[in-house]
Parts: sequence; C-alpha cells; structure tokens
Amino acid sequence: MADDSGQDKTETATGKRVTDSRKKGQIARSKELNVFVTLIVSSALFVFMGQHMTNDLRDMMMHQFILPREVIFDPLTPLNYLKRAFTEGFLVIVPFILVLLIVDLLTPLLMGGWNFSSEGFEPKFEKLNPLTGIKRILGIQGFIELIKAIIKTLLVGFMTWSLFNVYFDDFMGLSHMPIDQGIYRAAQILVDCLLILSSTFLLLVMIDVPYQLWHLQDQLKMTKQEVRDENKEMEGNPEVKGKIRRMQMEASRRRMMEAVPNADVIVTNPTHFAVALKYDLTSTGAPLVVAKGTDLIAAQIRNVGMAANVTLVAVPALSRALYYSTDLNEEIPRGLFLAVAQVLAYVFQLRAANQNGWSKPVPPSDVPVPDEFRQ
Repeated sequence: MADDSGQDKTETATGKRVTDSRKKGQIARSKELNVFVTLIVSSALFVFMGQHMTNDLRDMMMHQFILPREVIFDPLTPLNYLKRAFTEGFLVIVPFILVLLIVDLLTPLLMGGWNFSSEGFEPKFEKLNPLTGIKRILGIQGFIELIKAIIKTLLVGFMTWSLFNVYFDDFMGLSHMPIDQGIYRAAQILVDCLLILSSTFLLLVMIDVPYQLWHLQDQLKMTKQEVRDENKEMEGNPEVKGKIRRMQMEASRRRMMEAVPNADVIVTNPTHFAVALKYDLTSTGAPLVVAKGTDLIAAQIRNVGMAANVTLVAVPALSRALYYSTDLNEEIPRGLFLAVAQVLAYVFQLRAANQNGWSKPVPPSDVPVPDEFRQ
C-alpha cells in the first residue's frame, strides 16, 4: 500500500475516531468557560447569600475580636478566641464553598461532558523529552496559547486597575467605618467587582469556546486513506466478507438440497426454474417452499428430486410465480392456493394410481395463475 503520510487531513472525523479520542481523554475544554461560570455563580451566591453571610461575619467579629482588657493580657485566652473565630468563619463560608464545588463538577457538562480516561494517567516517557516539550511550546498551539494568555492578562489587568481606581476611596474608607457598615460595604464592593470581572471573562469565553471546538475537530481530522482503512476495519475486508458470504450460501444450498428428497412435488419451468413444495396433510397451514433455484441450481434440484422419486410437474407460469413471490421455508402466498392445490391433487392421484395399478391421471395443463404473480 502506498505511503499516505504526505496526505492532507481533509476528512471530518468519523464517529469511531471521536469515540476513541474520548477514551484517550481528548475532548474540548475551555478554562475561560470554567472561570466565567465560577465568577457568575459566585456573584449570584453573594447576591442571594450575602446578607446572611455578612450578618454572621459581623456577629463573629464583634464577639471574637472585641476583647476585654484582662483577656488581652492572658497568654492563652486570645488564642482560644482566634480558634473560635476561625471555626465560626469557616462554617459561614462552607455553604458557599460547597456550591462552588458542585458548580465545578457540573461545568464540564456545558462543553465536552464528563470524561473519565485511564489513559490520561498512564506514564508517557516522550513527555519527559526536552525536545518534545520545546517543539510543543514553540509550535502553533503554543503560540496561540501565548496570545490567549497575553490577551487575558491585559484584559483582566486593565479591568482590575480600573476597578482599583474606581473603588480606591471606598477601600480606604472601610477602616473608618463601624464594623457592621464596613462589612456590608466591603461585600457590596466585592459583588460589583465580581460582576464586572465576569463580563470581562464573557468576552474571553466567546472567543475561546468556538476556538477549542474548532481546534478539536481540526486535530481529529483524517486523511482519505485513514477513512478507508477505518471503514475496512469496521466493515471487514471485502475479500473476507465475500468468502464468508459464499460459504454461507453454500451451507444454505446444502441444507436446501437435503430438504428436496422430502418434498411432495417439484414445480419446474421445465428447464430454467424449479421450486420444491412440501404439504403436511395433518396441519392447517399452506404448503411450504423447501427449495428453489434457477438454471444450474434448478437442474440440481431436479436431479436430487428424481433420485428420490419426487414427482416433477412442468407448469412454467406457476414455477416462475412461486420462485419470485416466496422465500425458503415460507408458506406459499394466498393468491397461489388454487394453482398449487391442482398440482398437489395431481400428485396425490398419481401416487394412488401407482400404488393400486390404476391408470395415471392427466398432468394439469391450464393452472390458474393470477396476473399479479406472472413474471
């Protein structure tokens, strides 16, 4: 096979290629999307939970950080106050942390979905090669990541500097406010800053998410030869499939020929078609087609039938109708009941005549075959 290493990857990835890439952990991910969702949810949590958290923090600070004189000069008591303050403060922010943890677990569903790949944990020694790392850093993907990092740094840095200038006086004034007012004002500033920074990351998300989706599709693209090889692997080698199909046909033909000696009659063309029928007088069903064929197979059916003393009846129109309208081991169609009944009646009369020495009946010559069954 010719070397396809020089072929361009112009073909869209197949379903198998995408599935295999997911097993290897190769899926679309956007860090900016994760940061954006985290900031948005944090802002929403501060809006809905901020009042409660602020009240709890204010009470904790007023009770734990306003100490009487005798406590301050006790070497051990301030440490106990600090421990209680840490515990109470941690309990205040635990719901906030738990919600953010759940959000971090659910965010991958927005892009790529959950994916657990054991191959990602397998050691790959080529990653330890410095040359490979340098190529990765100096490659196109590394350059794009560098541009993204620069843009993100500039945007976030500019927005942070702007927020600092806008809220500088408020920051400086917090130390002159009472504790409860200072906490409320600090929470308000924090929510405003988070909302503004979230809008900044929204711009990054609108750029990064389409790029990551495009980059993954570009990575998974295949050459025409890879598509052909995969189709051959999925569907099997045509030569092997053809051999299997021939073997199946031969096995089916052998089983068919084994059923011919048990047939009651073989309806022939008389040379090009042959259909063997079997009728069980004790059943309520219609006659079954146990064998059928054309040309060489028809000749083989006739030879096997004659060797087994199966009656051959030449009715060209009926043989063609049975061949085209039935399958093996299926009952004949209702429209051919009358025609087949006349043939079977002749066969049973012929058997009785041979057993009792009577004169042989006349073979049926004008068998009624409906027009819709005539070929």
